[in-house]
Amino acid sequence: MNIRSLILWILPPLFAGCAIHPLGPLDKAPKHQADGLTGYKGFAWGISTASLQYEDRAEKPGDPDYFLRDWDLLVQHGKAPFIGPALYSWTDFDKDLEALKKIGVTHYRFSIEWARIEPQPGHYNEEALHRYVTMCRKLKEAGIEPVVTLWHFSFPAWLTDPNDSRKVNWLHPLARERWNLYVKKVVAATSPFVDYYAPENEPNGQVLTAYIAGLWPPCHVLDFDGYKAATIASAEMFRDAAARIKEIKPSANVVSVEALPWWKHGPLDPGGLVYNTVMHSNFDHLDRIYDVCDIIGFNYYYSQVAGPISFLSESYRHGPHFSMMGWSIDPKSLGKQIRYVARRYDKPMMITENGIATSNDKKRIKYLKDHMAQIRNAMDEGFDVRGYFVWSLADNYEWHYGYVPKFGLSSMDPKTHALILKPSAYYYQKVIQTSQQNQKVSVAP
Repeated sequence: MNIRSLILWILPPLFAGCAIHPLGPLDKAPKHQADGLTGYKGFAWGISTASLQYEDRAEKPGDPDYFLRDWDLLVQHGKAPFIGPALYSWTDFDKDLEALKKIGVTHYRFSIEWARIEPQPGHYNEEALHRYVTMCRKLKEAGIEPVVTLWHFSFPAWLTDPNDSRKVNWLHPLARERWNLYVKKVVAATSPFVDYYAPENEPNGQVLTAYIAGLWPPCHVLDFDGYKAATIASAEMFRDAAARIKEIKPSANVVSVEALPWWKHGPLDPGGLVYNTVMHSNFDHLDRIYDVCDIIGFNYYYSQVAGPISFLSESYRHGPHFSMMGWSIDPKSLGKQIRYVARRYDKPMMITENGIATSNDKKRIKYLKDHMAQIRNAMDEGFDVRGYFVWSLADNYEWHYGYVPKFGLSSMDPKTHALILKPSAYYYQKVIQTSQQNQKVSVAP
């Protein structure tokens, strides 16, 4: 049984006395005028990755710049799979860059590891920061726009109080102060080469998994007070980051990256209690930060029925309509989510992650093609979509799933560490080339 699904099933009855209401409307700015839309011009064709899932360490225990993350502590306690050197993207970034150039992407979203930059409070690894700056410079010189994510799930281990799990990560007494200083330092260093910053990756999904499902640090189960406090704290720290970014580089684009599956009403959900709960999980964080975003970015992988049968059967689903993780393949619901987000927030959008875990690359190609077609259809209707990012460059470490799910457009040769492109990478390459020639998203080159 999928633990997250079980938690989501039992969560609404526990909330019953709290009156989970449907999402209300937002007080938004006036709607864009049609002639203000950018159309295809400047469309971002990208790939997304994350530091913990790709980078090897380099530093050894005892080194002054050796670092630990909260996820490393989870591994040490046997609650997460061993990471190892991942894809060697720290010591051999150039192999990733060569793959990106071959595919022909225009944008590359990657994250900076806070713990690597600040292995202890106030102690900064200047050499590591310089290497991240070099990555940004090399991308820019290759004609690829770096999209820098400042936090992608993992925190420095020093934001974990070993004696009080209520003082962990977002809720640690040092978190907000150190976050602001870290963001200021990283943005000041990278800003000559970076025009897009994503302060946080899927904070809404992270707090749910950490405080309700109990799978990620601090591993609390059904901690509703912690969930609410972490949601508020993460939103406040996002807003802080957006302010620091604009102070240093006013022209930079601040991009949200939220986890937004498409939820459907279920037959065993009287009064819509389950549906209302999961919709709040989708949008409560974004509602708190959308106004400081230049672009609303969101990750879309699947749709799901909000109900007990759907939740409990997730890990048992197989076949052509599901990924190897049991996620339902539903391209049309990406189109629905684009329209919903556009009407709720009235801002330009990017699909910051989209992809499928499968060992069948023909299935991956169809998945990508069908989802990109939905973006094209939405753009034809006038919806302001500015970019699309595939997850991910290569098969990688997928958190508590380990190395089992295969999301990559490539795989790594274990001996040479070279990235071997799959047919789906060449398909994406052709889509990019054809779309740029046609000045329109073209999914069937």
